[in-house]
Amino acid sequence: MKAFMTRRKSLLVAASTALALSLSACGGSTSTSNPPVAEKPSFAADTTMAKLSSAGKIVIGTKFDQPLFGQKGLDGKPVGFDVEMGKLIAGKLGIPADKIEWKETVSANREQFIKNGDVDIIVATYTINDKRKAEVSFAGPYYEAGQALMVNKDNTSITKPEDVKGKNVCSVTGSTPAATIVEKYGAILVPAATYSACLEPLRNKQVEAITTDNVILAGFVAKEPDAFKLASDQTFTKEPYGIGLKKDDTVFRNWINDQLEAFAKDGSYKKAWEDTAGTVIKTAPELPTIDRY
Repeated sequence: MKAFMTRRKSLLVAASTALALSLSACGGSTSTSNPPVAEKPSFAADTTMAKLSSAGKIVIGTKFDQPLFGQKGLDGKPVGFDVEMGKLIAGKLGIPADKIEWKETVSANREQFIKNGDVDIIVATYTINDKRKAEVSFAGPYYEAGQALMVNKDNTSITKPEDVKGKNVCSVTGSTPAATIVEKYGAILVPAATYSACLEPLRNKQVEAITTDNVILAGFVAKEPDAFKLASDQTFTKEPYGIGLKKDDTVFRNWINDQLEAFAKDGSYKKAWEDTAGTVIKTAPELPTIDRY
């Protein structure tokens, strides 16, 4: 009996270890980087940079369910390329990574969170467009993605966006891809609060595709390559990701833009990519031309 209990305990430990390793491989890594932190940075009085630096903390909105860019890890902290970009900016303000408060944002609440002051900045696969610029300001872009389609592995009927006309497609409420797939390609939108909430409807064939940016979908495919695939390697939009902040805070926006260009020059941008999204998407991007509007 004792030998049986010892063996049973060993099996349980092994299973727990395997589960932890599996979750880590699926993007739930507990490892996070700690970029350099500026010592006693100086900023003009009454600027947002001065206020945040003086407070020694910052609230950054990001996604918690998007592998490679922003996903909550096993330790409860988000990891991904967006997260690393947020840490780099905080470091330039003299704020270490452990003084960042990460606030989950979804596509439908990003503008409101900024306007309400719930966050200081948002780094969350946030496409810059004119409609959003009427409500908030953007630094960047720091990355350019493109809209794509993800389907079940056995699906051969959808290879391009025109193929979804009249078909059920899941995307996130309030997102640019959701509007595009309906208005331009005639899909029937099945809305969800988050992209991860689209996975089971796709798996169960309640919808025939999920649409959002290619890098987000690539993260889901990387997690479950036997279940899902990208309908095509081609994208059908350009999605410039920006860092959202308070409307007309021009000084702060210009400062963030300066930091983005500095990250591209000193290698920080490339390292942030290689440590996160670059583990799956091997081709490292170049920083897009900053839109200094």
